[in-house]
Amino acid sequence: MMTAVLRVVDLEKSFLKGDKRVVALQGLNLDVEEGTFLTVLGRSGCGKSTMLNMMAGLLSPTSGRIEFRGRPVTGPNRDLAYLTQHDTLMPWRDLQHNIEMPLEVRGVGRAERAAVASELIERVGLGGFEKHYPRELSGGMRRRAGLARMLSAQPDTYLLDEPFGALDAQLRAELQADLLRLWYGSGKTVVFITHDLEEALLLGDRLIVLGPVGRVLLDQRIDLPRPRDLDQIRLEPNFVKLHKVTADALRAGSVQREEGAA
Repeated sequence: MMTAVLRVVDLEKSFLKGDKRVVALQGLNLDVEEGTFLTVLGRSGCGKSTMLNMMAGLLSPTSGRIEFRGRPVTGPNRDLAYLTQHDTLMPWRDLQHNIEMPLEVRGVGRAERAAVASELIERVGLGGFEKHYPRELSGGMRRRAGLARMLSAQPDTYLLDEPFGALDAQLRAELQADLLRLWYGSGKTVVFITHDLEEALLLGDRLIVLGPVGRVLLDQRIDLPRPRDLDQIRLEPNFVKLHKVTADALRAGSVQREEGAA
């Protein structure tokens, strides 16, 4: 039996909007196994990002709890690295020093953090851009830099919130391949939020579809061989079957949302 790195127990999160209470998540239960690449799919507003923010310790539950390695998540944790939808590179730091930042926060010495950052810059294909500032990098290069900075923290677990959503199809495919190459065989755990069905199937070992207020509509193992290339696996019978099952779950979630809004 695999160990649950992250455990979500009866999780609820609500917000006050004016004088109205808005429920973002309700009654969510989920275990994330060690070494797994979990993709989480759902329509906008289903609570995906809210769940990830609570896993990262940036939001507190209204009720229920999240545990990381058996301990309640009560705030940010250096063993969890978070890559958000938005560019969070520091504009006053060049690429080298942006990637060094998590190591600097930990008190790692200058020579060691420079060596780690230089290796990661090469691994994500940004060699030669060490002294460039974020404003001098393209959107795709900034996403690669974000990946490198996340990896420099040397976490047990990566949390990624639709990191490639704003990119064109070709660049997204390149970064998906980069992420899989960097993760595969590492033993690290990934929770990856997306709204793209094919991206969820391409990347994940396991796929969760969330409906309104974080209701789990599908919990599916993705037993497709690795390494994966979307153009190649798209025609495999098992991919076609998984695609249909997942699309059906997403449609069911849309119906539930419309019924709830009526």
